Amino acid sequence: MAKDKPRKALQELLQRPGNQLCADCSAPEPDWASHTLGVFICLNCSGIHRNIPQVSKVKSVRLDSWDDVQVEFMAANGNNVAKARYESKIPPFYYKPTFPDCQLLREQWIRAKYERKEFIYTEKQEPYSAGYREGLLWKRGRDNGQFLSRKFVLSEREGALKYFNKNDAKEPKAIMKIEHLNATFQPSKIGNPHGLQITYLKDNSTRNIFVYHEDGKETVDWFNAIRAARFHYLQVAFPGASDVDLVPKLSRNYLKEGYMEKTGPKQTEGFKKRWFTMDDRRLMYFKDPLDAFARGEVFIGSKENSYKVLEGLPPSTQGNHWQYGITIVTPDRKFLFACETESDQQEWITAFQKVISRPMLPQEYAVEAHFKHKP
Repeated sequence: MAKDKPRKALQELLQRPGNQLCADCSAPEPDWASHTLGVFICLNCSGIHRNIPQVSKVKSVRLDSWDDVQVEFMAANGNNVAKARYESKIPPFYYKPTFPDCQLLREQWIRAKYERKEFIYTEKQEPYSAGYREGLLWKRGRDNGQFLSRKFVLSEREGALKYFNKNDAKEPKAIMKIEHLNATFQPSKIGNPHGLQITYLKDNSTRNIFVYHEDGKETVDWFNAIRAARFHYLQVAFPGASDVDLVPKLSRNYLKEGYMEKTGPKQTEGFKKRWFTMDDRRLMYFKDPLDAFARGEVFIGSKENSYKVLEGLPPSTQGNHWQYGITIVTPDRKFLFACETESDQQEWITAFQKVISRPMLPQEYAVEAHFKHKP
């Protein structure tokens, strides 16, 4: 019975406001705890805490034995108290990961909070908040697919991220305007746990570059430095906007990615397998997931502007190997796609519906007008 008493007390503590979600990634029903930090966490985050034993010692709320002193410490702290302490000075642009995010983001967030105490001491935020950053990243070559070390420079003052093919090169190989920059973690696609995909617009077409750093902290610092630069750019571009309005625009994950088959504008050509990426209203297709440039891009507008998505293909369609069709209707033409499985088809339809059901913003009309679809 004595053993049950601490467990019962812990179960009650889990019902307190703040303790019902993981302190680090907001996963529901956390059943682990750090008895040195006083936080309730999920199984995944407990694994990361185990890697910093000098800061955090973890136990299962249900399976391990607890003594009264440890339970009292948990009662005196808890997730809300810890948040007030360890997250008191988070810059608005800093990306706070949640449970669907990749391992690297969650690990560096936990280390930043408890090990490095970056959100207690603002001077520790220099690597991503200074407005200028330079360093070496491994970048995938456009033609041969090899990763080579390249110098990158991010400058808010110049409004650009640049990279150089040689450290002493005077001229950059590419200048990416902060205005059109996006960064998203793509570990499985790139084949590296620290893999980051950076995209920018070149002549109104999307250009991808794929980078990583051996040190996970460096990669995450670059990611947050890009978000900081975008935040300060948007503050100037939209002087009346609040942080709440701007933060969702700093970086974006793709709505959906994967293989589909497509046919050309005449719809008599054979269907070809392509890698598709749905990035906001741009549906891009590539021969290979790691291509630098899309073979083509399709603008997906809103239902008010006569865009719609239909399940299936027109009855006369031929040449598709995959059975699960999708038709996208735009004011100019129909686009025909085919998916390998029904679940793929339904996921793509859901992603398209999400975009089509959202009214277009004034600046999106300009994008639509500029949009040069490559057939």
